[in-house]
Amino acid sequence: MVLEEKMIMNGEPDDEEEEEEEEDMVDPLETVRQKCEEAEHCLHARERMEECETRVGSRSSTEEDCTEELFDFLHARDHCVAHKLFHSVK
Repeated sequence: MVLEEKMIMNGEPDDEEEEEEEEDMVDPLETVRQKCEEAEHCLHARERMEECETRVGSRSSTEEDCTEELFDFLHARDHCVAHKLFHSVK
């Protein structure tokens, strides 16, 4: 009984407080990825990927997919991120 009363009196942290703390945290990886996606090399790879998606989407039946273009874009972005990420981590 006493233990239950202590739990009621002390209470547990509110869910609202926990949510507020989580919202304040920013993942540096996401921030660096967004910046890298705006770099010239990444923009070129993204444009190639979007052109492919438009081309494939305009056809009713095709075996083509944009896997190569997607991998090229992700490689360019991740290459940029690899050089910048640890400079932003404290």
